Amino acid sequence: MSLAQSLNSLEVLTLDLGGETFAVDAVSVEEILDLVPITDVPNARAFVNGLINVRGRIVPLADLRLKFGMAPTPPTIDTRIVVLETKVDGEPMTVGIRADKVHEVTELPQGALEETPKVGLRWREDYIRCVGKNGSAFIMVLDIAAMLSSGPRLNEAGDEKQTTNQTHTPVS
Repeated sequence: MSLAQSLNSLEVLTLDLGGETFAVDAVSVEEILDLVPITDVPNARAFVNGLINVRGRIVPLADLRLKFGMAPTPPTIDTRIVVLETKVDGEPMTVGIRADKVHEVTELPQGALEETPKVGLRWREDYIRCVGKNGSAFIMVLDIAAMLSSGPRLNEAGDEKQTTNQTHTPVS
């Protein structure tokens, strides 16, 4: 049975990244913050390169635009930080994700949930938990744990970095 078929419905928080609508499981959302001061972390992964203070806790901040290979943009009046509780590599973790805009909490009924297509997406399929339909719009429900996993090192576009030296022979 697929993930989409196993859910009766899914309550999600919808948000924008680069003009696209994404969502996170609403159950994992702790709070939504206006932009707060960010402390840069030298030599950190490009998309998780800052820390924020959330009520006295140090929380890593991920910019998913960078994970998806989108151009970084300066914050706007609509920029928000969504603080989530998730599991990363099996360990509970609080993390903030930067969103260009946060919309609403909505319920996606079972009939509106589909498996992530294997082709046709701009995004890595393992970063998308499922796809929801809301009217004529599609909502990509993110798998935050997979995105933050310490699996293979990824570049900003989310592609695995090559770790072996490859020799290229010019073609004549």
